[in-house]
Amino acid sequence: MEIKDSYGYRDNLNYGIIGNCQSSALIYKDSSIDWCCLPKFDSPSIFGKIIDNNIGGFFKIETVGSYNISQEYFKNTCILKTSFNNGFDEFHIIDYMPRYETKKNSYYSPPEISRIIRYIKGNPKIRVIYDPKLDYSLGETRSYVKSNFIVSISENENYETLYLYSNARLDSIKTNDVIELDSDLFFKISYYEKLIPPKYQDILSEFNKTREYWTNWINKTPNFKKYNSEILRSALTLKLLTYQKTGAVLAAVTTSLPETIGEERNWDYRFCWIRDASMVIKVVAKLGHKNIVKNFIKFIIDIIPDKNEKLQIMYGINGEKILEEKTLDHYSGYLDSSPVRIGNAAFNQKQNDIYGILMDAIHYQIEKFPTETDEHEELWSIVKSIVWIVKNNWKLPDKGIWEFRNEDKHFTFSKLLSWVAVDRAIKISMLINKSSNIKKWKLIRKEIYTDILENGWNKKLSAFTQSYGSDSLDASLLLMESFDFIKPNNLKYIKTVKAIEKDLMNDGLLFRYKNKDDFGLPSSSFTVCSFWYINSLYKIGEKEKSKNYFEKILKYSNHLGLYSEDLDFKSKRLLGNFPQAYSHLALIDCALNFNLE
Repeated sequence: MEIKDSYGYRDNLNYGIIGNCQSSALIYKDSSIDWCCLPKFDSPSIFGKIIDNNIGGFFKIETVGSYNISQEYFKNTCILKTSFNNGFDEFHIIDYMPRYETKKNSYYSPPEISRIIRYIKGNPKIRVIYDPKLDYSLGETRSYVKSNFIVSISENENYETLYLYSNARLDSIKTNDVIELDSDLFFKISYYEKLIPPKYQDILSEFNKTREYWTNWINKTPNFKKYNSEILRSALTLKLLTYQKTGAVLAAVTTSLPETIGEERNWDYRFCWIRDASMVIKVVAKLGHKNIVKNFIKFIIDIIPDKNEKLQIMYGINGEKILEEKTLDHYSGYLDSSPVRIGNAAFNQKQNDIYGILMDAIHYQIEKFPTETDEHEELWSIVKSIVWIVKNNWKLPDKGIWEFRNEDKHFTFSKLLSWVAVDRAIKISMLINKSSNIKKWKLIRKEIYTDILENGWNKKLSAFTQSYGSDSLDASLLLMESFDFIKPNNLKYIKTVKAIEKDLMNDGLLFRYKNKDDFGLPSSSFTVCSFWYINSLYKIGEKEKSKNYFEKILKYSNHLGLYSEDLDFKSKRLLGNFPQAYSHLALIDCALNFNLE
């Protein structure tokens, strides 16, 4: 597919993602590796051009002369191919991060990027622009040519090194000399020095094993009559957002890509939000991938060692509980949208909805995989603890799903998910034959249900609203039906969908809300909300309208079918952190609906 670039460099997030469930890299449509953190997702960046065009660092294959460039994934894999062709000269760049099984359930996933330049025909001339900037570019990175590699060293507060191996002349790489292609080249970027320098055949062998791994993984996913390619690409993307070591699921692999250009809604998303991750594992469970579910459930068990320990809304990918937020003031930000943040101050917020979403995922796992009983005792202990926490907290205000940083409110969505927590606990107790708590839990469930109907419903607007006593609408309330709180043919739900459509719809995309928050009025569409709206239309019977909106939003992905967190209402450009788990899980949910017909 040919890539058009009528708006200039990086006007959109036209990136592909490669990864190996340890880390990942973002590769722009012209071959430039503009973002990568090693050795793991939340490590300091080695390439950061995406958040500072001048000092961020990148690795690009630059052509001498003009070429048509196209980019695609190898079918059913996370291996990216960027093709260069001018009619006479042609070569392909193949990028991947090694991942393959070494023995049952044990994977080789080193902190490395492998890049192959495959010579096709003619006399292509290229320059290799290798410009790593270690440790978020905080200090000077110096690179030295050694006998078998180029080593890059940063001696800021942290001592960091990076190694580049290649069958090209290392001094030609270092000095950006013109290289005339007449055979294949390889480049391997490694966080660690290799004990045995790699050869081209080693890179090819790893490529074949990695390709086989991804093909085998996707073959475990059912094929669908409708939107199969979109479902599979989204499933692969969600897999790339999982951290093999602990089972954590990341919200996205980037930090500080702005929700709106020039504003300060810029956050670090390289962490595991309990809400996002629980939704992800429920969706991938629908696709049959049990290991992701089991690994995440183990992550939850590991981060809640004490029965009385409350859940945070988010954790580091290794279970870290303190995620101190800092700004990197030397970075200009994506298209000059500062600040650039690392860490996330939201980790200590109180958000009552997380318990219900986690409980919903636990219930789904126990219901769909009843024979996987290894951890049911520990899960049952967590279930009882969650109900105890919900019982004592559901009447209290909180920050809500959208993480308002100032005033706490009685958010209707938080009350809804408190109801979900108790409802799923009752269902779980029935599944595992533990009935002693059901009677008192049913009383709590009924109390929350009645409270929402009385206080969440706005008679003037004929809709459920964002918080008790509020006149503001909120897209999260489209999920009331999805969580089985209300039937799709219930008049109150239908009126809420219609009211949200009337108030929050803007040129085919949805605001999440329109009331001012800590940073003013939101000016971009939170992508997942548009998918929730499409889902709601389908559920209330407006299937043709739902499908039309779905077809339209599919056109707003980037050239590889990937989505970020947000979309600009007017231009439809991708905004926010990328690729976004929320967006891709919601796409799958919608597509699965259309396959029910």
